[in-house]
Amino acid sequence: MPELRKDPIIGRWVIIATERAKRPQEFKVSHNSQSPSQDCPFCSGHEEYTPAEISAIREKGAKPNGSGWQVRTVPSIVPLLYSSGELEKRPHGIYDMMNGVGVHEVIVESPRHIASLDELEPSEISQVLEMYRQRILDLEKDIKFKYVLIFKNHGARSGATGSEHSRSQLIALPACPKSVKGELDGAKRYFDYKDRCVYCDMISQEIGDKKRLILDQDGFVAIAPFASRFPFETWILPKNHSADFSKNSDDELYSLAKIFKEVLHKIKITLSDPPYNYMLHIAPYRRPKPGYWSTIDQDYHWHIEIIPRLTQVAGFEWGTGFYINPTPPEEAAKFLREAKDG
Repeated sequence: MPELRKDPIIGRWVIIATERAKRPQEFKVSHNSQSPSQDCPFCSGHEEYTPAEISAIREKGAKPNGSGWQVRTVPSIVPLLYSSGELEKRPHGIYDMMNGVGVHEVIVESPRHIASLDELEPSEISQVLEMYRQRILDLEKDIKFKYVLIFKNHGARSGATGSEHSRSQLIALPACPKSVKGELDGAKRYFDYKDRCVYCDMISQEIGDKKRLILDQDGFVAIAPFASRFPFETWILPKNHSADFSKNSDDELYSLAKIFKEVLHKIKITLSDPPYNYMLHIAPYRRPKPGYWSTIDQDYHWHIEIIPRLTQVAGFEWGTGFYINPTPPEEAAKFLREAKDG
């Protein structure tokens, strides 16, 4: 019989459709052909094909906008929001609006023409994570921005376009996204009731139950959430409580890089390199608003959500807000735990 499961953070319901249960090989995954490196604007030696870099992690002595970099951040050539101008918040009858001011950046994860983050070594992935940390801290200086989302689109079905060169994106927003606000409100409600972090309690229960635990190593866990919206949805969380990704030490970023690589590789070999999105959910910038973020350091917990794009959201989901997941997270976690090369 199908199960209805409630997300303990935001209260969202999902249907675990056990009678429609799908194993990894039953999902049809389409693949793009690899774009040639000689045509790729993100490869080392092609720096003139991108806008001037915003930031880069470089070899000692390497000059900006040339080769010799490990990770490079450039403005998006098709930005969703523009960095110049003022917000100019204004009403229109019952509606509210403001100018589309924000930041849209592309973080190129390697000078080599690779298609996936898991092809890098942990030391290289930790440099990508270091760039995330640097950009979050730098954008905090601009009081217009309340939130930064870092995300990746891998594969055409995920929304990726153009070159397959592995890269992630960053968007700084003048408002906190509704989905993140739902997490913040849910975490605060739980904290007000139990005086504990809901994410910390979730981690503790998943380590104890083990059924949805994928990996537990070096201070981080990877789990298939109890109320997974999508088949093989995976979260990575720090075991030590932390609301702010930017407070991670270099050692913590390296440990995160190791589990991140392993999780992405397990997803790749289990599901034949599926399209996926991942999102880094962090606490918003604490802009002055008396009492509003008073407990966020205690009740929120940054995390990475990885969503393989294996199913389509249809009318029922749009009409109800319920999601239908044909692969129970316990089964997904088992497949991923056991995934090995060869």
